[in-house]
Parts: sequence; C-alpha cells; structure tokens
Amino acid sequence: MDRNIRSVDDVLKLMDSLFAPEADRWTSEAGAWWDGFYADRSKPVPFFVDKPDENLVSALDRGLIAPGRALDLGCGPGRNALFLASRGFEVDAVDLSPGAIAWARERAGEAGADIRFHCGDAFAEGATTGPYDLIHDSGCFHHLPPHRRVSYLRFVERSLAPGGHLTLTCFASGAMGSELPDAELYGAGGLQGGLAFTPESLRWIFEGMQEVELRRMRDEPAESPYFGEDFLWTALFRKDSPGRAPSSDPTTVGRPPALRPV
Repeated sequence: MDRNIRSVDDVLKLMDSLFAPEADRWTSEAGAWWDGFYADRSKPVPFFVDKPDENLVSALDRGLIAPGRALDLGCGPGRNALFLASRGFEVDAVDLSPGAIAWARERAGEAGADIRFHCGDAFAEGATTGPYDLIHDSGCFHHLPPHRRVSYLRFVERSLAPGGHLTLTCFASGAMGSELPDAELYGAGGLQGGLAFTPESLRWIFEGMQEVELRRMRDEPAESPYFGEDFLWTALFRKDSPGRAPSSDPTTVGRPPALRPV
C-alpha cells in the first residue's frame, strides 16, 4: 500500500504519470525523445535555422528590454542564446536534450560566444543560477501539461529578478496546437504535439506579471535574418519590483490594431 503524496511536488509527479510515457516531452526522461528529434539536422524544422526570434530582436531594438543576465529556457540548438550573447547579455542556456546542447555548443564555439550551457530539467532546484534580468522561452511553455504550469510559474517567480522580463512564444489558438480543454488532456493521455493558447488565457495565466506586449509573431521570409512564424503568439511580461502595484491597465506596446483573439 503506497501513501506517497505529501507535497505539491508529489501531486505534480503523480499527475505526470497520467500521461502515456511516449507523450512525455517535459520531464528529465524526455531527453532521449528530443535527441531523436534533433538527430537529423537537415530536417526542414523551422526553428533549426540559426536565426533569433524576431520578437526578441524587436524588444531589444525598441529598448523594451536591456542587456543583463539572461536565461534561454529550452534553448534547443542555441540560436537565441547566441543572439543574446552578441547583444551583450551574460547568458545561461538550458535544455533537456544532450543532442540539442551539443549542437548549441558547436554553434557557440564557431561564433566565439561565451555561453554557459546546462543539460537537464530547468525546473529542478539548483539547475540554474538566477536571478535573471531576462528569461526567454521560445516554444517550451506550450509543451507543458496543464499542471506543470504551476512548476513554470514557480520557476519564473524564483528565477526572475524584480523588474525583469519574460519573453515567450507559444502556439496560437486557431493556427497551431491542440485546443482540447485542460481537463480532457488527462483522459487523452497526451498533449497532441503541443497546446494552443488564446490571448485571454495567457493574460490569465500570467496575471501576476505586467503585460508589456502580446501579439502574433511576424511571418519572416526565408531570406530574413530573423525567425518568425505567424502561428505563434509572442508575449513580453515584466515582473514588478517590490512595492510597485501591478498595473490594472497593462501596457500593450506595439499591439497591432487589427489583433483579435482567435
């Protein structure tokens, strides 16, 4: 007889087990699956390109974020980590996949970039050494099951410095990703390749942070120096400094006038 639930982490691990093993894309055991995904570097996978996210470049160019300590969360082959290092950030980068980290290290070596890479579960205590002025997540969030948003938010809260920023890209509802309700995902036993979000759902999940910008990612042409796919939302959130009340009317710098929830 097992009585092994005593903490929130115990509950989260139990809920992890409700998904089929082959659906696991978020725990430390998922590294082998991602290694297989990254094994063929010639595959036409959009984010295999060595280009930074257009929203990250735009936020820096407009002065919405400034250089400091940065974490590239779920860094993959390291394209955004390399860009941040080139813009003067002190960069840590973490990914579950040894294959992705090896590829990222190769790119960093070729570019002469000084980046600290870590292979493992970013959510584990001590895995990264914050606080960070910027956490950039390009495609990690939408691969988490609903209950692991608790881990994600807890991680951001403890890892982001007061006044720091979270930049996020994730699947846009109506364009890419599963739209099954959270509860139904547990019966299905998988995430259907990743979860879609609406602007309202993102604002609700991150309501403890101040919204700076939330828009669709620009669709960048093949010849562009930046990565951009319009099936993704891009978001920029700021962690309020102590003593500062959260804004009741979040800033939406640069939101396209025609933007509508999908």
